[in-house]
Amino acid sequence: MDQHVNQISIAGTLCKPARLRKSPAGIEHLYVLLEHRSQQPEAGLLRQCYVRIQVIHSGDHLEHWLEKLTVGCEIEARGFLHRHEDSNGLAKLVLHAQHLVKK
Repeated sequence: MDQHVNQISIAGTLCKPARLRKSPAGIEHLYVLLEHRSQQPEAGLLRQCYVRIQVIHSGDHLEHWLEKLTVGCEIEARGFLHRHEDSNGLAKLVLHAQHLVKK
């Protein structure tokens, strides 16, 4: 199978309180909802961009993020996109952060 590029970097504002959960396997997952607003050049014009995206940061010892990340703070997330389905079977794209920074 070919290795396809799947990397994204996005900065924005935390728009809901961060949540920390553990998977049945004991892996910690930090859930963050990031809101991005910017102007991007397209076809010689500036386009207003707006997106809200779920960010999941996984690993160990993530509790310290709950104190750092407050609603309205600026963050940058880098990682890969993955498709998740909710309990109703509705699909959405989620950013799995391999790198998370509070600005």
